[in-house]
Amino acid sequence: MNDRPDKHHRKETLRLIRERQRAEARAALPLADGELRAMFDELDRELPIHGCDRTRRLTLSFLERRGLRAEAVLPWLDDNGCFCDCEILANVEERWFDCREDKSRRPNDQRKSRRQFKFPGR
Repeated sequence: MNDRPDKHHRKETLRLIRERQRAEARAALPLADGELRAMFDELDRELPIHGCDRTRRLTLSFLERRGLRAEAVLPWLDDNGCFCDCEILANVEERWFDCREDKSRRPNDQRKSRRQFKFPGR
């Protein structure tokens, strides 16, 4: 019975660490939640149609149309291993969701990293 306070203390410590990590991840986001959600939604719509050409063409087009600064977004994508449009969905969409305060719309199972995209020449 004496280990119960230690167990509760460890759980609380882990919860605080996870919350701090989420706060740091939120602070590092290059765009507002609504803009990131719109970017992921557009990639979800456009990638199955156009396929991934191993560039960030669709992402750059989205940023340009919205008047958003690519210079602020591209380093963040690079840091998260996103060097093409399909990697953006596979590598950061779920991480973005996990660090958000408002988790009202979780990406559904079809939008997880198991997506298959067409690559030109294959």
